[in-house]
Amino acid sequence: MPDYREVDDEVKKTKKDDYEDICYMCRRPESVAGKLIHLPMENICICPDCMEKSFSMMNSTPINYEDIMKNMNFQIFPGNIGDSIPKSQRLKKKKPKDEQKPAIDLKKIMAPHQIKARLDDYVIGQDYAKKVMSVAVYNHYKRVATNTMDEIEIEKSNMLMIGPTGCGKTYLVRTLARLLDVPLAIADATSLTEAGYIGDDIESVVSKLLAAADNDVEKAEQGIIFIDEIDKIAKKKNTMSRDVSGESVQQGLLKLLEGSDVEVPVGATSKNAMVPLTTVNTRNILFICGGAFPELENIIKSRLNKSSLMGFGADLKDAHDNDPDIMSQVTIEDLREFGMIPEFIGRLPVIFTLKGLDQDALVKILKEPKNAIIKQYQKLLALDEVDLQFDDGALEAIARKAIKKKTGARALRAIIEELMLEIMYQIPKDDNIGRVTITEEYVENTGGPLIEMRGVYALENKEAAALIE
Repeated sequence: MPDYREVDDEVKKTKKDDYEDICYMCRRPESVAGKLIHLPMENICICPDCMEKSFSMMNSTPINYEDIMKNMNFQIFPGNIGDSIPKSQRLKKKKPKDEQKPAIDLKKIMAPHQIKARLDDYVIGQDYAKKVMSVAVYNHYKRVATNTMDEIEIEKSNMLMIGPTGCGKTYLVRTLARLLDVPLAIADATSLTEAGYIGDDIESVVSKLLAAADNDVEKAEQGIIFIDEIDKIAKKKNTMSRDVSGESVQQGLLKLLEGSDVEVPVGATSKNAMVPLTTVNTRNILFICGGAFPELENIIKSRLNKSSLMGFGADLKDAHDNDPDIMSQVTIEDLREFGMIPEFIGRLPVIFTLKGLDQDALVKILKEPKNAIIKQYQKLLALDEVDLQFDDGALEAIARKAIKKKTGARALRAIIEELMLEIMYQIPKDDNIGRVTITEEYVENTGGPLIEMRGVYALENKEAAALIE
């Protein structure tokens, strides 16, 4: 009969061997600090630099051993000191070169049309944006898989996506994250500040990618980083104080976008004495930046209006006031005037815009995606054995209300939450209700929903309204 204690010890040893030893003093892993010195007491690991500093301090400072022995409080720690380090702060070992396998198989890479088809199941409209992102991700896969197979080195194409609020920028990237096998991190630029100030350091975006890759450096160096709200780090105008969250952040992001070795903390977003550090190369990391860029359309209009002339056949100055696709005419000069420095824009060669959502697009968003809002509520009521339906007129009325709020697709959820509040509260009271139909009158507050009992009869709108009330 096998000794299960020996088997358990062997499993623990195998799991432990997957992670690197970390210096007890400077918290650097063995791949960064070099070969560590293992002390016999508690199996503590010390790097050569820290060991040399310790001996230097001991030689330069006279030591009173009697006082040390009197005041010393011996503590015995069970097991290895590395066992006390949380797994989220442990760095996975690099495999030997002879055991390394290609991270990505070229034969298993989805073609751009396949990636776009998968995105079409969840995201309505924005065909041009989905094409651009599908091609960029496909090329990123190939670039990572081939690396440098010959003398031709493929450069990465970082992207900048511009669009009004609620048009699907973040949702598009989140959906893409579920479809891809490479690690993807989503960071927010609003919390980034210059090093030394309150807020997240610029390297924290790479730390999030490292965490998404389970602290595997080689896997993280082949991932994708999406930086949302990038317009919030634009250069501040008419300010006399130091711009620690604007132009300074743009300058700090330059080295990340282009590709460099960055020392980042493992298992944390800020550097401190108790967190191990590792080096990540960003040369193969694809960066996608997105932002709403408010007031950018006014800059575009002023530029276009400068070309207006007088006389017959001339362009009118208000010709672009009601243009829904005004953002598609953005240029690099417009972004520079908005407050983005030219060095930052130059490292984002692929710039594309997302269109604002009209009434037809909002109606499709309500009912067509796999996880549409209507389908979510239908599933909730189906658990109570109630069938929920929406009239076409009700969907159009909801879309009209959402357009008035001017917050894009985000307004749809708020409107339906308000409509369904009383229904979700009152329906579970009566087990005889079999179907609820949301009508246009109910959305417009001029009537009630159509309620049908289980195979008996349907209540009129007035009676249904009274039941809900």
